[in-house]
Amino acid sequence: MAVEGRIDKKTIGFAIGLTTPYTLKFLWAPFIDRFQIPVLTAWVGQRRAWLFFVQALLFGSVWMLGFSAPQEHLGVFAFWAIVTAFLGATQDIVIDAYRIEILPEDELPHGTANNQFGYRLGNLAAGVGTIAIASSEGLGLGWAMGYGLTAFCVIPGALAALWAGRGLHDRVLASQDGASRGRWLEDTIIGPFREFFQRRGAVLILLFVLIYKLGDAMGQGMLNPMIVELGFSDTEFIAINKLVGFWGLIVGTALGAPFMAWLGLGRALFVSGMLMMLSNFMFVILAWHGHSNTWLTIAVATEQVTSGIGLTVFVTYLSGLSNLAYTATQFALLSSFAAVGRTWLAAPRAMLPTRWAGPASGC
Repeated sequence: MAVEGRIDKKTIGFAIGLTTPYTLKFLWAPFIDRFQIPVLTAWVGQRRAWLFFVQALLFGSVWMLGFSAPQEHLGVFAFWAIVTAFLGATQDIVIDAYRIEILPEDELPHGTANNQFGYRLGNLAAGVGTIAIASSEGLGLGWAMGYGLTAFCVIPGALAALWAGRGLHDRVLASQDGASRGRWLEDTIIGPFREFFQRRGAVLILLFVLIYKLGDAMGQGMLNPMIVELGFSDTEFIAINKLVGFWGLIVGTALGAPFMAWLGLGRALFVSGMLMMLSNFMFVILAWHGHSNTWLTIAVATEQVTSGIGLTVFVTYLSGLSNLAYTATQFALLSSFAAVGRTWLAAPRAMLPTRWAGPASGC
């Protein structure tokens, strides 16, 4: 990477703030739970109507993000990054609620695992694929074309939704047809939060959600600059962090459902948290060894396998806490708290003094 293309670690650490919509999505989730898009909702159902509407906007915002030039107009780039993050967070609200509503309880762990499979495959296609299209070492078509073609990744999700059906939330909407405006507002804005906070231990649940993946997020957020400072080449980075890490996450995700069946949800949460703690220690060993392909492979594989297990268990836990009458809002509230932990609470990691390279180098 050229020197002028480098970004200091503090900027990398705090740039995660562009994803703030993911921490605030519970604010507009009630609107998505209750507001019906004219014509489209009656035609395809509440969840699919919102999904198709948001995906159309997301397609356009990703195109515009690709055409922005951060080195020349950082403000324009930041604007479209925030718009894309807002639409991406909104799409998450819809997909998470839709997933919970179309799956019976006994299929939820497996459905959650498959959801993670799809997310990771899309992440690989969008991440590696965009770089391959845009980079001069690949097709060399530029970032605008790279992002533009990446925007077409919304199509498989839309096709899958057409096949999966309308979802259960339409029954809730049908039971509230004809309600007064005051009752509609109460059910939309107050109802989801009142129902959740009236539960025993609601505040403790939110605190647990807030900190569960905090340590994992603090470590992984600084992985990229650590790899650069340890002297790993781009080829090594892609081959190990992307490919080995991707397959490690796939294996971990596949193990998530049987892991819960074996231990039960409560014990699975505890054990997967301990495994994620262990995985972070692998990067401590990597930092001590310095530039070591062997230890980078071990650390990345361990982290991704344990993260795949932990994420599947954690999302299944959050899904089970959501009342079907307020699925989008309550899951958005819980996942927003989780996002606060991995973004804003983890952002100060960039302020910590670092010394990546240890006494040994090479492998």
